Amino acid sequence: MIPFVKNIDAKKSLILILALIFLDQLVKFYIKLNYPLTIFGESPIIDLGFFKLLFIENKGMAMGARLNTLLPFLDDNSAKLILTLFRIFACIGISLWLRNIIRKKNSQLLVFCLCLILAGAIGNLIDSVFYGVIFSSSIGQVATLFPELGYAPLFYGSVVDMIQFPLATWIWPEWIPYIGGQEYTFFEYVFNLADSYISTGVLILLLFNNKV
Repeated sequence: MIPFVKNIDAKKSLILILALIFLDQLVKFYIKLNYPLTIFGESPIIDLGFFKLLFIENKGMAMGARLNTLLPFLDDNSAKLILTLFRIFACIGISLWLRNIIRKKNSQLLVFCLCLILAGAIGNLIDSVFYGVIFSSSIGQVATLFPELGYAPLFYGSVVDMIQFPLATWIWPEWIPYIGGQEYTFFEYVFNLADSYISTGVLILLLFNNKV
């Protein structure tokens, strides 16, 4: 058992989830209300080389993937709505799973990981459902809170991402098919705290699956 994963009951799980969601939303609100979108080619908000603070809005899934890229017969609006609805059902499913695990007093590690994953899922769901309504556009300007008209309808908001760790950049050798000669940056994807909760929860499950 991991030392800090002990005696997580329903109350502690709820407190942990709410605290993680609050932290995620606090950072996103700060970014939205203080910076315009970071346009491609512009300087990051903070640039330490290995760490960059940006502001992008992700209409799709993890790493910027879009549902209508996988299912090209869907238009942008349909793909966005389906993705938001999927996130809602995923949150409901994980919540029921977590409640069942807590009631049965199963693995504390599994409870902890599900708390992380659920907090991350809800954090990004809040963006998708409400941000389009409660914020004005961030394109070329700093957004305002509770405008007369938001930048998108309910359920069509974009997820706010801001963290990037471009750890290394190299150019692939010319002899490699398709990608030869192209520049590649390792871990160039921009993410948020909610994404990190989900990734951490999944990673712990993979590393300590024999203890779940």
